Amino acid sequence: MPGKKLKRGYGKSGAFRESEYAMSITKGISQDFAPSRYDAIVVGAGYAGSVCARMLAEGCNMRIAVLERRDHIAGNAYDYEDEAGVLVHKYGPHIYHTFDERVHQFLTRFTEFTDYQHKVLANINGTLMPVPFNHKSLVLAFGAEKGERLYSKLVMTFGENKKVPIMELRAKNDPELAEVADYVYENVFLHYTMKQWGKTPDQIDPAVMGRVPVFVGDDDRYFPQAPYQGMPAQSYTALFERMLDHDLIEVFLDVDARDLLTIDDTNVMVCGQPYGGEIIYTGALDELFGLDLGALPYRTLDMQFETLDMDQFQPVGTVNYTVSEDFTRITEFKNMTGQVVPGKTTIMREYSHAYEPGSGQTPYYVINEPQNIKLYEQYRERVSGLPNFHVVGRLAEYRYYDMDGVVASALDLSDEIINQR
Repeated sequence: MPGKKLKRGYGKSGAFRESEYAMSITKGISQDFAPSRYDAIVVGAGYAGSVCARMLAEGCNMRIAVLERRDHIAGNAYDYEDEAGVLVHKYGPHIYHTFDERVHQFLTRFTEFTDYQHKVLANINGTLMPVPFNHKSLVLAFGAEKGERLYSKLVMTFGENKKVPIMELRAKNDPELAEVADYVYENVFLHYTMKQWGKTPDQIDPAVMGRVPVFVGDDDRYFPQAPYQGMPAQSYTALFERMLDHDLIEVFLDVDARDLLTIDDTNVMVCGQPYGGEIIYTGALDELFGLDLGALPYRTLDMQFETLDMDQFQPVGTVNYTVSEDFTRITEFKNMTGQVVPGKTTIMREYSHAYEPGSGQTPYYVINEPQNIKLYEQYRERVSGLPNFHVVGRLAEYRYYDMDGVVASALDLSDEIINQR
């Protein structure tokens, strides 16, 4: 029912539950919705939109309407307890890590983080090897004697605790170092990349291939240098509940802002009336304009969840299947969250394929090629003359962001708007 107030929070299978947070959240939007009541309209309740909403409400007492097309907050970071009671990430694993102190300070206002350190293994012909490829991986791949000899040569050549791109291994004109580079390219990078991006070997950029790293050391964490990393102590969804819990923020779910917005070269109309407040847009710009210049391409993922009658399926949160299987990786959520659910665990397989606009699929990864960036810039130019229309986030900026990058971009945009007011 349009305009129906909901109980706050989310529980098993994503259903709403009672929550301690008093955020204003409504399903649908009523016919008497009045945009003029709000100083800013934020499109999207993911990281970009939620950060801006909180910053603008706190920074200059702006009244905010957050319009979210989905039936939940938190964007792609949304998590919930499944029927087995396992906390799962609906849109794929989200691993918090950042070097940005401001981002960390902002997010820790709304959650504590666990001390989880993400580790990834590659399943290479049935053997699980650490990724990035490291000392232990060398021994597993080449045997103890040869692996140790190769590792000693890497240490003598590059020093310990260094990430070395395989192009640098090849540049040494040493047959053994080239053998390591070839092994990593073939078994860790090539086939995995073909599955992830739908490319043939000749379509893979050699410059990208050359940046694939070997870690000369024993640290098998995926983000060894990041000073801040972990998982939200409660959940990502709870983090967003707290972030949007503000007297000046109202959230409207199941609302497609494209039905309310009309844009030309000089004006933004909301519900058929000129709107003078700020518009924070976090969605895809090509969809906003009905794909009239063509669709921006993405890769998307089919995610298949399975609950198993066992305590643990795999030793780490993520195992990449780099040379076998149609799927790219398996995630086991309990290994990341630390949740204890005896006798049950939920895993998820990811299958990558091309995104089809209008299909209901989720666009995950931009395809960062010159013709696509040029098309994006044409869409971006159409809103560049609107001083109150701001684009921010992964889709609106058509770029790959980790979570902390989205937060940083949203904090910067909020600073600009606050300073202007």
